Amino acid sequence: MSVDKMHFRNFEEFWPFYVNQHTKASTRRWHFCATGFATLFFIAAIAIKWWLLFFAPLFGYGFAWYSHFFVEGNRPASFGHPIWSFICDYKMFILMLTGRMDREIKRLGKRPMLQVS
Repeated sequence: MSVDKMHFRNFEEFWPFYVNQHTKASTRRWHFCATGFATLFFIAAIAIKWWLLFFAPLFGYGFAWYSHFFVEGNRPASFGHPIWSFICDYKMFILMLTGRMDREIKRLGKRPMLQVS
């Protein structure tokens, strides 16, 4: 079933689906960079020059979508659920920043895929 056609009643239903769409550590790292850069450009746009805001979605979605198409091999959840995906990006960012993402994956009953780089 396409991401666009899946229906979730609330965030608690969506979050496990979102995590399942990011099983590879490399995908999560690309998302971490994407969210970090997008946040930095947003802050820079406020603090320095407004036109820097243009780069926030460019880097945010660019890196994240790259990871889905070329690393994870699936379709970004943001295509069908942009608001919840945006919230989940920041939840995953915070969990990764604090070293709790692997614990969250295990809590949800998923095993992170190991990759040889």
